[in-house]
Amino acid sequence: MRIAQVTPLYEAVPPRLYGGTERVVAHLTDALVALGHDVTLFASAEARTNATLASVRDQAIRLDPAPFKSDLAAHLHQLAEVRRRAPEFDVIHFHTDMLQFPMFEDLAGRTLTTLHGRLDLKDLPEVYRRWRQFPLVSISDSQRAPLPGANWAATVHHGMNADLFRFSAVSRGYLAFLGRISPEKRPDRAVAIAAASGRRLRVAAKVDNADRAYFEDHIEPLMREPLVEYVGEIGDAEKSDFLGGADALLFPIDWPEPFGLVMIEAMACGTPVIAWANGSVPEVVEDGLTGFIVRSEAEAVSAVARLPRLDRRAIRARFEERFSALAMARRYLEIYERLPQAAQPLTEAA
Repeated sequence: MRIAQVTPLYEAVPPRLYGGTERVVAHLTDALVALGHDVTLFASAEARTNATLASVRDQAIRLDPAPFKSDLAAHLHQLAEVRRRAPEFDVIHFHTDMLQFPMFEDLAGRTLTTLHGRLDLKDLPEVYRRWRQFPLVSISDSQRAPLPGANWAATVHHGMNADLFRFSAVSRGYLAFLGRISPEKRPDRAVAIAAASGRRLRVAAKVDNADRAYFEDHIEPLMREPLVEYVGEIGDAEKSDFLGGADALLFPIDWPEPFGLVMIEAMACGTPVIAWANGSVPEVVEDGLTGFIVRSEAEAVSAVARLPRLDRRAIRARFEERFSALAMARRYLEIYERLPQAAQPLTEAA
């Protein structure tokens, strides 16, 4: 098939540091190429991909040093270019939320839109009612809860390139927190769990400007605890060592997480996950096999004591079975083939 992948422009593909959506698009795109498909990636110029790159911006927005920039203008330019080249593709796969809907109304049947974020936001229901002709993919079943009547085509759990993550049969005696410092991610819980367990905690996390005050007022003082080490933001090159060395990844979220990519990154290293029973967690973590699902700090501390019961090789095996990039790509191909206008000539589709 001739497939267009349209990624957000906020991060490089894959991201240099933190970033979920663009990382998933990178792995999906390369897996589709590996399966023999003709894929074009619409992204910023520094993208690293095995597909054909259609560069629509000189660099990703977040690390662009320009003092003034418009993310809306960048994405409108990108979508206009996708629209201009639409006749070249059998399927156009968007990862840009709903921004493309008005521009592609007549081609909705040859598009697929994966929603990567939270959906319990004001104004979203009206948008998905207004443009109901666009087939949507959720990244977990739980993500759909706020929009039960949307045009859901399927749920596809995220996948990653297994070769990027090094399996570690033996950990090095610390707990890990990886991701973003924000109230809903609850890094304070991670510190409390580590303290109650008597374990070291290593924190590798990004701090957005929106969360800077929260970090400085509530989290930075906790980083001074003797058992806590704040590593800062890390990229793919450092993740195998960071996650593989951990006894467990702590994922103490306090919000309806749509997926939680870091959970499967840990599993790829053989590292179990201790996660709160919110959002996608019960769909991703297999309690007692790839980690433990908990509902309180006391349960999390108890789970830390039970970590030796888990088999790190079995955790890696489950990652390969459920969350590899190739498994994800095959699921998407099944959906592409069901799209009503896929592979039709544009004049017929339009």
